[in-house]
Amino acid sequence: MPIKRVVSEHVTEAAPGLWSNCLVVGDVAYMSGLTARGKDFNTILGDDEYEQTKVILEKHKALVEAAGGKMSDFVKLTIYVTRIEHRELVWKARKEFFQNDFPACTLVEVSNLAHPKIFIEIEGIAHVGHGTY
Repeated sequence: MPIKRVVSEHVTEAAPGLWSNCLVVGDVAYMSGLTARGKDFNTILGDDEYEQTKVILEKHKALVEAAGGKMSDFVKLTIYVTRIEHRELVWKARKEFFQNDFPACTLVEVSNLAHPKIFIEIEGIAHVGHGTY
């Protein structure tokens, strides 16, 4: 099965040679850790974990839809936060994107991410076409 790179006009791609935001093999979409960087890649969108989680999950939604799927196709999320004490804000935002059975999830506190104002990074795996809603 060939590896297919999927892009969306709603998600800024990294410069060539750095990483791919979304690669699909068969019906499995693998999404890199995404952050709340704006389209110019310099602006950070959202002042807290709730707002940043919403921005990031919108990016994941755009990519899974570009791959032909939907949010219920996600089976796994790995979430990196710099302030674990704000995890309830992450959970609050997740509830706006997922229903019924949520994806399997790991939440890990890290000391730093790519920019001091980035509080959260999320990577995901989706089985395109297998979700229920």
